Amino acid sequence: MIPENRIPTHPGVVLEEEFLTPLCLTQVALAKHLGVPTQRINELVRGKRGVTPETAWLLAGAFETTPQFWLNLQANYDLATNRPKQEIRPLALAT
Repeated sequence: MIPENRIPTHPGVVLEEEFLTPLCLTQVALAKHLGVPTQRINELVRGKRGVTPETAWLLAGAFETTPQFWLNLQANYDLATNRPKQEIRPLALAT
């Protein structure tokens, strides 16, 4: 269950703080290594873009993680930031 009082960390922050910075790797170098535009990595790091399945596979290969790691980060972030304003009550199913 996602706590209501905390938004999970955006995957771009995880990318920057847990991978790029410790490895002294620039966004430009990562983009070149992955064969993608630098803007794609920059927008991800800035939280302006989410992780797509394709990007998850690329990041998994580059950092020896799994694509599920990256997609789970994105899914948790998306669920927390798109919570409906109103609560929906369960359907009463006929028996």
